[in-house]
Formats: sequence, C-alpha cells, structure tokens
Amino acid sequence: MSQPVHGSDGTAHGISAGPAVDGRSARWDAHRDERRRSLIKESRRAIHLLGADASMEDIAAAAGTSKSVFYRYFGDKAGLQEAVGEVVIAQMQQKILDAAKTAASPWQGLSNMVSAYLEMAETSPNVYAFATQVPAGESGQGRSAVQADGALGTFFDKITAMIAEPMRAHFSQTGSAAPLYWPAAAIGLVRTAGELWLTTPASSQKPDHGAMAEQLTSWLFLGIAPEIEQQSTRHALQEPSPRTTSVKEHHD
Repeated sequence: MSQPVHGSDGTAHGISAGPAVDGRSARWDAHRDERRRSLIKESRRAIHLLGADASMEDIAAAAGTSKSVFYRYFGDKAGLQEAVGEVVIAQMQQKILDAAKTAASPWQGLSNMVSAYLEMAETSPNVYAFATQVPAGESGQGRSAVQADGALGTFFDKITAMIAEPMRAHFSQTGSAAPLYWPAAAIGLVRTAGELWLTTPASSQKPDHGAMAEQLTSWLFLGIAPEIEQQSTRHALQEPSPRTTSVKEHHD
C-alpha cells in the first residue's frame, strides 16, 4: 500500500512500502526448524539404544511420536539418515579441527585428529553406523554409494584438504606428488582401519582410541617396515644356533 509523502514543494507523492512480512509464516518456519532439530536429537538417542538398523516406526515410538511425523519432516528413512549424518559429521569435524590446533608438530597434529575421530565414533557406534552406512531404504530401493556418502564424503574431503595444505607448503619446491595423493591415502587408511576397530569386540588385544590413533599415525608416517624389522630381529634372536657336526660324527 502506498503512503503519501510530501515533497519540498508540498506535493504529495506515493511510494511503495514493499511487501508486508507475514509474521505467522515466519513463526511457523521457526517452529518447523525447531521441531526438526528436536526430532533429529530424539532419533540419535533412539538409534544409540536400538541400533543402526532401527526402523522408522521404532525410532518414532522411542521419540514419543508417530511415524507419519517423521515422514512429514524427512521424507523417508534415507532422508532421516542424511539429516542425522549432517549433524553428527559437523560435530566430528569441529572436534577434529579443534584437536589439530593444539598440536606442536605434524605427527602430534595427525595423531590428535585421528584420536578425535575415533573417540567421536566410539561415543556411539550405532549412531556413527547409521549416519555412514548405505541404507536399504524402506521400500527396498537402495541409494547409490555416492548418495549415501553425502555429508560423510564432504567431511572426509575437508579433512583431506586440511592435511594437504601444510604438505603443499612443505613440498612446494620439490615437485613431490605427496600432497596430491598421500592425504587421500591417509584418510582411506584411517577410515577403513577405524571402522574395523570400531566393530571389533572388546578384548585385551583391542587398543583404546588413543593407542589406536598413535598406531595409525605411526603407520602413516613410518609405514609397517619398522615392525617387520623388529619382528625379524626378535625371531632371529630366538632361533637356536646351527648344531656343529664333529669330525667323529662325520666319519661315523
């Protein structure tokens, strides 16, 4: 609606006040956002207790609402998985970034990052699995691995880039291919070994997340050769010396 405005000559001029903001719509959007965050939080709690394969119906019941509410906000189980994944991965990324900032050396920086990743995953293996696994889907129509990676793929891409940045500075004059390939290889090792460690039953042989992080860091920096050499040396020391044949035994 135009409002009359009087100019310097006393003539009234009409100017547009612009479209009015619908306060009810803004409040409804805010309510929906808050409700969505609440459902994600309740879903994480339910999955932590019920397992990564919990159905939408089980998750809704644990959240104290109906399955239809979850379908309204997330579309299907894959949509819920993506929403939970985005929150979980964002939290993991922030914790890893914070861990890297406290490091005094590249070795410690990588060890801190790996330790933070393993610790976050260990906090709730069920939630981590739910956020990262390829879902079968409620209708049996599975998503592709690329689609399923979603937030997780972006997360590992960002961590890879973060590792590569100081390497590019270090190797800038050498023409080394390390900054291009090593960070991706490192992430592959950490994720594959970390997820295997996560699903390994607890035992005296299973290291805690700190020891596992240090082991992975050692493999990334030094490789497996030192352990092989150490084992070979130990084996050689344990072997008995060859028995010397006497002259008499030889003639007999």
